[in-house]
Amino acid sequence: MHACTESAELGLYTRPVYNLTREDSTHPLILVCEHASRYIPDALNNLGLDDTAAREHIAWDIGALELAEQLSEKIGATLLSANYSRLLIDLNRPRHAPDSIPAQSEIYQVPGNRELDEATREYRRQCLFKPFHTRLQQLIDERLAEGRPVRVVGIHSFTPVYYGQPRELEVGVLFGQAKAYAQRLLDGLGQHPLKVAGNQPYKIDPLGDMTVPVHGDARGLESVLIEVRNDLLRSPEAVSRWANYLAPLL
Repeated sequence: MHACTESAELGLYTRPVYNLTREDSTHPLILVCEHASRYIPDALNNLGLDDTAAREHIAWDIGALELAEQLSEKIGATLLSANYSRLLIDLNRPRHAPDSIPAQSEIYQVPGNRELDEATREYRRQCLFKPFHTRLQQLIDERLAEGRPVRVVGIHSFTPVYYGQPRELEVGVLFGQAKAYAQRLLDGLGQHPLKVAGNQPYKIDPLGDMTVPVHGDARGLESVLIEVRNDLLRSPEAVSRWANYLAPLL
């Protein structure tokens, strides 16, 4: 696209857009970790954020990649994980959602995303967003063409304090059409001493979410998003504990 060649960010996105683990797995599950990385190219100076903010939850889902990797290993499932920060472009938002490229995330202003021209926005879409979702679509297409069952599960984490308000919830299962699958997960998690709920701390919204509505619900596949509070994923032992909770249920 001609507009992309006019972007001030031309040539910055040299790191691979995603990592693909266990591509040839025969397990029905495809794990997706859209907010796995806080990486922003050095030339963008953390989009104007200080180092503390650039390491915070606004830039990535803390602990989500480690959890997704352990689940992939335990289950033997394919994992597609992002290599760039969600602040550049959020892979779990439709391309034209207002917070796809956020100028503000929670209480944080993101100066580097303010007043971006359309050429740069489109460049990020073409360089970062499109390849990720094209690869996920291909993984699903290949399996369906072979007559194999497919489930799509996004692995996320959420901050324990949001706009100054503490969150007691420990894990949420977010779903749209896959109610039966979500309920099995909720019932299984409920067997442990956990604070668990469906469609909390967020709800799946086709206008504001990408993976579950587009790659799951729209294709008639079982698909949910798992949200674990990120203060519960701060050590290898804690991540292993959550992997043990989730792996038998997925």
